[in-house]
Amino acid sequence: MNVKAHILLVEDDENLGFVTKDNLEITGFNVTWAKDGEAGFEAFCKGNFDLCVLDVMLPKKDGFQLGKEIKAVNESTPIIFLTAKSLDPDKVQGFKIGADDYITKPFNMELLTLRIKALLKRYFSGETNNNDDKDVFEIGKYSFHFKNQELIFGNENKHLTKKEAEILRLLCLNKNQLLTRELTLKIIWGENDYFKGRSMDVFITKLRKYLKADERIEIINVHGAGFKLQVTD
Repeated sequence: MNVKAHILLVEDDENLGFVTKDNLEITGFNVTWAKDGEAGFEAFCKGNFDLCVLDVMLPKKDGFQLGKEIKAVNESTPIIFLTAKSLDPDKVQGFKIGADDYITKPFNMELLTLRIKALLKRYFSGETNNNDDKDVFEIGKYSFHFKNQELIFGNENKHLTKKEAEILRLLCLNKNQLLTRELTLKIIWGENDYFKGRSMDVFITKLRKYLKADERIEIINVHGAGFKLQVTD
């Protein structure tokens, strides 16, 4: 396990946040602490984190929503939820989002540390070996290679721009689900800006053109909300 792993801690309780950050740093981790859901997501987009520890009850954006957005950016990032809720439905919701662990408050700091180490050991020893697979997507009759920015259809190979590739990857990670404009703009451009939104619309139009050879594929515009990459089997 890498003791220099970078952890994102999102906790709005000042005392618990300070104590948790301090203990994890004493253990040897590098910790970034955010105090609400929006600040947590902005920190995640700007940083390079190996694991996230998220409180569920957060101001501005709750931990479950934050977890969904983090998984949309990088589905392999391990997430531990911290919560005062001990009810099974809440735990089920957390695991449906993609949580790797779920710790009920109040918790023992040593227990949290041990669970983080166990997750990181699994992540670094096994899961990272499969990361390249997550950069290759099958979209109908197309094959999309994110790292190479290539969209392949039969013998045709289309080279995408960096922004086109980044948008298409987000659409693929959220295939047949709504991808919000706000999330896309914050992930790719770093901010939700009107003019950047207009640029994004241009890229979406281009992607529709690139994918038109397979009639089962459609990028749907959900008015006022975002886009959906719909692929009919």
